[in-house]
Amino acid sequence: PHKKKKNSFRYKKVKSTMSAPNPSSTGLFINGQRETGQDVRIGNVTAALAVANIVKSSLGPVGLDKMLVDDIGDVLITNDGATILKSLEVEHPAARVLVDLANLQDQEVGDGTTSVVIIAAELLRRGNDLVKNRIHPTTIISGYRAALKAAVAYIKREMVVNIAELGEEHLVNAAKTSMSSKILGKEEDFFAKLAVNAVKSVKMTATAADVAGYEAMGGTAADAMAKSGKERYKYPLSAIHILKAHGKSSLESHLIDGGFAINAMRAAQGMPTFVEGQDGQPVKIAMLDINLQRHRMGMGVQIIVKDPAEIENIKKREMDITKERIRKIIDAGARVVLTTKGVDDLCLKYFVEAGIICARRCNREDLKRLAKASGGRVVTTMADMEGNEAFDADCLGSCDSVREVRIGDGEMLYVYGCKGHGASTIVLRGANEYMLDEMDRALHDSLCVVKRMLESNTLVPGGGAAEAALSVYLEDYAHTIQTREQLVIQEYADALLVIPKTLSVNAAKDASELVAKLRSMHAKGQHSEDSNDDDLKFMGLDLVNGTIRNNLLAGVVEPAISKIKSLRFATEAAITILRIDDRITLYDTKGLA
Repeated sequence: PHKKKKNSFRYKKVKSTMSAPNPSSTGLFINGQRETGQDVRIGNVTAALAVANIVKSSLGPVGLDKMLVDDIGDVLITNDGATILKSLEVEHPAARVLVDLANLQDQEVGDGTTSVVIIAAELLRRGNDLVKNRIHPTTIISGYRAALKAAVAYIKREMVVNIAELGEEHLVNAAKTSMSSKILGKEEDFFAKLAVNAVKSVKMTATAADVAGYEAMGGTAADAMAKSGKERYKYPLSAIHILKAHGKSSLESHLIDGGFAINAMRAAQGMPTFVEGQDGQPVKIAMLDINLQRHRMGMGVQIIVKDPAEIENIKKREMDITKERIRKIIDAGARVVLTTKGVDDLCLKYFVEAGIICARRCNREDLKRLAKASGGRVVTTMADMEGNEAFDADCLGSCDSVREVRIGDGEMLYVYGCKGHGASTIVLRGANEYMLDEMDRALHDSLCVVKRMLESNTLVPGGGAAEAALSVYLEDYAHTIQTREQLVIQEYADALLVIPKTLSVNAAKDASELVAKLRSMHAKGQHSEDSNDDDLKFMGLDLVNGTIRNNLLAGVVEPAISKIKSLRFATEAAITILRIDDRITLYDTKGLA
């Protein structure tokens, strides 16, 4: 018995040694955790779906808002997908790809951030199911790429409506569609017109580089216009300044066309509240990034004074240095002086005597915008090449008049009739900070949509119409593929239906029935020989009444570039995550990284 026990003990000992080989003997030692194969994929897909589920219920005209509270108790109430994801502290690396994806869509197009995340997550989920069914990720990736190529070609060929000279109504409809899911949805008529007028007011002639950029974006209208040799225009949104002021109703918001509002007030009561041009001469504005306080010696400068009387002369000279600077600015012709830094009470006296409006502690970004709008420059130093101080009159901006206006609890300076490249200011009014911030985000999305419509001159129907049409088309297209990518393209076609399904669910409608009706309409339109059925490709969801309608006629439209880019970005993000089959998390010296 003793011998038997000893043998079993030895056997156990050998077994334990085999299960834990010495890292040094293998020649490979990773100081961290390693996950491989299907475990990683399931982890990545679960994380991506968790992110998508957060924003899913905020999609569409009847989507709900999210309240985000940070660690110090600040509250953010929003419906915008990119803002929600940006505010979340996402740690999972795969989920972070979706957050970056939403930010990219926000930068490139400005709208459609929620839908791009939902499509990417659905593609990932279906891709993972295919991997479980023994289809290699490489096949899935090539299938997704083929489906994307066919989908974009179909949108450009069939869905895009070219409008060479865009009518006002299409622009207003696109702006309305963009803001229908936001806080401005109830007053969409008012704000849509405001957005269109604001974007049109900053119209500029496009350079050759801009035109090349539009053509690179794609769009048949862009090609047509390039060939016809028509002049192209651009609409820089950076020239539209949005100011938020508490008080009054949101319908009291207004656009200062060709003007600029700056959140600053006169530095002294003795200054005039209104300055206008005289004898046909415009009002000159000096924009400074200089301290107009009493000059002080720099740190570390030592002055040895032998005669005590000289101290008074030094103090006097310190005052005179700033006085000379102000005299040079006034002599250059400035009647309004705005600075980002401080102005001494002593120095204000000179401005009051000269009848000049002076404002201090202005926002530097606002001054840069005003400089662009008024044709001036922000002056950071008055030193010239010889080391002397001078103020160049060319740096002054020009406008028709400047007035101090009381808005809400404070005052603002309104600059009317800017003579530069065109600028506009939208002054938003609202009940509280949360409402104003959300109005700002909603308006930004609408401005981006109107800009894209004006620059590309193409639109597609919204409300799930494009996704349903693509789903039907890609299923037919899959049958023409003789390789195993056929399965992948069919899954891609089904994945696109997540948008109309989510829209229906959020509107508390029967998603299965509505999507089935929508697909049957599009299938009839694509397979019918009758020319009367051509308009069926524009059929989309009417979420208020829970029916199907022609969304092009109903005015539910969005820029074609928004739809194409969201498909491209979503597919690329899904491919990026599906490629991963190994994850190594390294330890740092204190533990897990």
